[in-house]
Amino acid sequence: MSEINLTDSHLREHKIDGVLAYDGDFLQVQKDRITLPDGKQATREYIRHPGAVVIIPLFDDGTILMERQFRYPLDRVFIEFPAGKIDPGEDTLVCAQRELKEETGYTAQSWRHVCTIHNAIAYADEHLEIYLAQGLTAGEARLDEEEFLETFVATQSELLEWVRDGKITDVKTVIGTFWLEKILKQQW
Repeated sequence: MSEINLTDSHLREHKIDGVLAYDGDFLQVQKDRITLPDGKQATREYIRHPGAVVIIPLFDDGTILMERQFRYPLDRVFIEFPAGKIDPGEDTLVCAQRELKEETGYTAQSWRHVCTIHNAIAYADEHLEIYLAQGLTAGEARLDEEEFLETFVATQSELLEWVRDGKITDVKTVIGTFWLEKILKQQW
């Protein structure tokens, strides 16, 4: 197998300047002028977001703590792993621990970073840090003011079936479900 440097390339684009095209409460839109690899210039627009954490809460018996909530604008019930936005400057593990407790009331004895994903890499700078949480202990949830969700327990086979049947379409939960399958089979 040949060695390849995944981060250095003659195809890299370089920012010349940029402006904030939209500044909202939850996200911004950045518009940058860049130099292309061939020396020409182009404009790139992308959504700026501080990123988020995703938690795969795994009970000792192999079942998984899940959330169900209604999400506008898609007008559907979302089945998903607990997750939340990273506060500016916040350590991602600290954020994961905080979000699990706030949303579900649970704390975990052990934490493991699973992976980092960019769900719309050409259109957003948002990154999602996925963590596995084990050794769960129940407590009291403290949802955000405008947050409404319920928790329930599912099995890995149920999650895989729901992904296959289109009942789980949330990108972070689909990816986490496939990672969890490898984790439970001790293939990672």
